[in-house]
Amino acid sequence: MLITCLAAFANALRFMFQKQLKTAGLSTAGATFARFFFAAPFVVAIAMIYAKTTGQGFPTLPRQFWLYVIVGGTSQILATMCVVALFSLRNFAVGITFKKTEVLLSVFIGFIILGDGISLFALIAVFIGLGGVLLLADPPQATGAWHHRIMNKAVLLGLTSGLFFGFSGVSYRGASLSIAEGDTFYRAIVAMGFVVIFQFVTMLIWLRLREAGQISLVLRAWRGVSLVGLTSMIGTMCWFTAFTLQSAGYVNAVGQIELLFSIAIGTLVFGEKISAREWQGLMLLTVSIVMLVLVI
Repeated sequence: MLITCLAAFANALRFMFQKQLKTAGLSTAGATFARFFFAAPFVVAIAMIYAKTTGQGFPTLPRQFWLYVIVGGTSQILATMCVVALFSLRNFAVGITFKKTEVLLSVFIGFIILGDGISLFALIAVFIGLGGVLLLADPPQATGAWHHRIMNKAVLLGLTSGLFFGFSGVSYRGASLSIAEGDTFYRAIVAMGFVVIFQFVTMLIWLRLREAGQISLVLRAWRGVSLVGLTSMIGTMCWFTAFTLQSAGYVNAVGQIELLFSIAIGTLVFGEKISAREWQGLMLLTVSIVMLVLVI
């Protein structure tokens, strides 16, 4: 439980630092790249050290592994960019809550891609979550017909981030499962190592070709960038450790404490306020997610 709470806290801190980088002059892509710039070499080093100390060597990687890595890595990049962009439109807590729709959306993605079953209880949880999303989609100061109010850029970014995070989570699971040999943590850390290398190279090429000045800004903002990378690495390592020690449902349920951390950060760090309607949507979505992870 403590490891899961640390993972959730590290996640919330990482997005807080990324939001600060965005407001400090980095573009959405630049703030996203910051996550992989510092984390990639450390993740690869940890994977190599673990493989050597446990004597598990280099695994056989099937063709589908590379497809999962590319789809998962690209999806996570796009999802992170959506969340960073969303912070400019809605408050921090609402942005993180929209991100959590990944749990709901991954149910359908897992069903389509991996053939995972969906129970009646899970469907009920999804519909409860849909109600929470509709409440969050309605901006506090919006006027006019409700169906016009909920169709806005923030909602599009929020749900898109959840969709892409759902794709990345399912793809990472597929990548780990496709490795035949090694223990659970070993397969996960190998998949994670190749993913962060792919993400680092992809973002580096993108920024060099399309936003060349952002690379220099990332290097100049090395203090903030290192904090993003460090919290990203700590969070990811803790998640994998938690999933190794405990069932996924229990870990995901405890992991929803990230929403409480995001509320505290939004209030104490950014001075943001949450409206009554946003509170209702946040609570509904949280209940839905907890219900869902308990049956997955």
